[in-house]
Amino acid sequence: MSLNANIPQGPLAEKWSKHKFNLKLVNPANKRKYNVIVVGTGLAGASAAASLAELGYNVTAFCFQDSPRRAHSIAAQGGINAAKNYQNDGDSVYRLFYDTIKGGDYRAREANVHRLAEVSVNIIDQCVAQGVPFAREYGGLLDNRSFGGSQVSRTFYARGQTGQQLLLGAYSALNRQINLGKVKVYTRHEMLDVVMVDGHAKGIVTRNLITGDIDTHAGHAVLLCTGGYGNVFYLSTNAIGSNVTAAWRAHKRGAYFANPCYTQIHPTCIPVTGDHQSKLTLMSESLRNDGRVWAPKTVETAEKLRKKEITAAQVKEEDRDYFLERKYPSFGNLVPRDVASRNAKEMSDEGRGVGTSGLAVYLDFADAISRMGEDTVRAKYGNLFDMYYQITDENPYKQPMRIYPAVHYTMGGLWVDYNLSTNVKGLYALGECNFSDHGANRLGASALMQGLSDGYFVIPYTLGDYLATIGPKPVDTNHPAFAQTKQDVIDNVNKLLALKGTKTVVEYHRELGHIMWEYCGMARTEEGLTKAKAMIKELKADFWKNALVVGENEEFNLSLERAGRVADFIELGELMVTDALMRRESCGGHFRLESQTEEGEALRDDEHYAFVAAWEFKGENQEEELHKEELVFENVKLTQRSYK
Repeated sequence: MSLNANIPQGPLAEKWSKHKFNLKLVNPANKRKYNVIVVGTGLAGASAAASLAELGYNVTAFCFQDSPRRAHSIAAQGGINAAKNYQNDGDSVYRLFYDTIKGGDYRAREANVHRLAEVSVNIIDQCVAQGVPFAREYGGLLDNRSFGGSQVSRTFYARGQTGQQLLLGAYSALNRQINLGKVKVYTRHEMLDVVMVDGHAKGIVTRNLITGDIDTHAGHAVLLCTGGYGNVFYLSTNAIGSNVTAAWRAHKRGAYFANPCYTQIHPTCIPVTGDHQSKLTLMSESLRNDGRVWAPKTVETAEKLRKKEITAAQVKEEDRDYFLERKYPSFGNLVPRDVASRNAKEMSDEGRGVGTSGLAVYLDFADAISRMGEDTVRAKYGNLFDMYYQITDENPYKQPMRIYPAVHYTMGGLWVDYNLSTNVKGLYALGECNFSDHGANRLGASALMQGLSDGYFVIPYTLGDYLATIGPKPVDTNHPAFAQTKQDVIDNVNKLLALKGTKTVVEYHRELGHIMWEYCGMARTEEGLTKAKAMIKELKADFWKNALVVGENEEFNLSLERAGRVADFIELGELMVTDALMRRESCGGHFRLESQTEEGEALRDDEHYAFVAAWEFKGENQEEELHKEELVFENVKLTQRSYK
């Protein structure tokens, strides 16, 4: 199948406006005849469900949490970007577009990114109208702060709880539609398959996580808003329940999976403390506005710090290396996440890391406290400092935070066209679930922007075009495809329950995570990726032979839940490694050691790899087929990315 991104013709700044006019419309009376399924109720899912219901469609929403407001979107801390130019510092829609294209290392579609920048200004107005308590300046105007990859202040925020506050705004809009009877929400239900009828997605199969009931649900279209797959690494900043199952099962029904190797490693996380951990904790990138990142200049000083012979405060200024400020004077500590992460790893690799493990650098607020006073710092970052203190028992007002990179966000996901449609008709992917608008690296504060853009301002237009084409003919679960797909799910559940080996599912997940982090993490090589692929194949075979899944289906069964998710992660891990092996260049979060500049920066190969890699599932234990969507750049010049 050829990939048609359906990018509108015409000048970049006019594409979205003209496209909206050219899309087919569904009249208000007919909207009541359509049923739309939304899987996931985070920012993308809740905003899409609320917006579509507001238009008049009947919406059925599903989440595996006990409430839509428990979605992982609440964990986002630092802010949301918008090209409002409230600071009068030179921002514009085009500058946000350019920063995002450059930040993604020129591996994103121009048209999608420009649309994202355009609607960003509307998102803020929408959220303010919903009552989202954005931070304000003394005069009452909305405040902004800076984030990595930009030299302007365009990030709107609600202390360190921006994701939570935005989700509550979307949740309130969703609740309004639930009360009106336009949205029905199924909580504690996990989607396990997509139902295909005549080449179109017409429903899903779910499992009730409390009772084990496996049911089918019909709709004229299915929207997947199920987040990213960072937990393939086992340790990540994602909630433990975050998984790839919905997207992966859709992939096995024909939806292409794009750029799976593009993983964002966030530089500002609390370091790993041991094997007892099941997840990691993020410290917002906003902290790099006022915190200064440094490491000792010498290995000898670092060793004394690791042995606790001296404290960080005792390291003299001339013995500190503020390496981001030194190497990138134009952006300093606010370089993009992939750049900051690689440099932190470099410090540790040189033996200059701190903490007992040596896998950390410092994020120091001493200068900020001296300059602004502790009360001002507390007002800006207090809840983040409190969280750090609760986890580490170290007071960041008195000593520097210890930070180290960790898996955070995934730029890869289901391939979608300009309308957010996968290559499977009637199946859409929104938010982090799709391969997104971020290219090979997401700039900070852009995840919330994309999720709400997709849900509030894109899908309400583009979905109508598809629905108008197919017409409001009723769909129900009596079609034989529903019974067959349900049986496929039951068979897979029974296959998992039949596993009575000696190793727990968590052990396999941890082992997969070690492989992925070691060979497909911050730095990748041909040799390492080849080794990882063989190791994952062995791990998969061993999983289906020696894994232990206890209990029955007809109950609340965490062992069964995790088994299905880990089985999918193992298969995804192999595809990620395959994708990374194929892409013999460095770009953004995909860093091949064989492809770097003399200064150690990512070196792209635009002649051979300026494309979206979309992978087609060809059957169990078969190599996937690569399809390429060539990226065409008409408005930006492809240059070596520099933040110096």
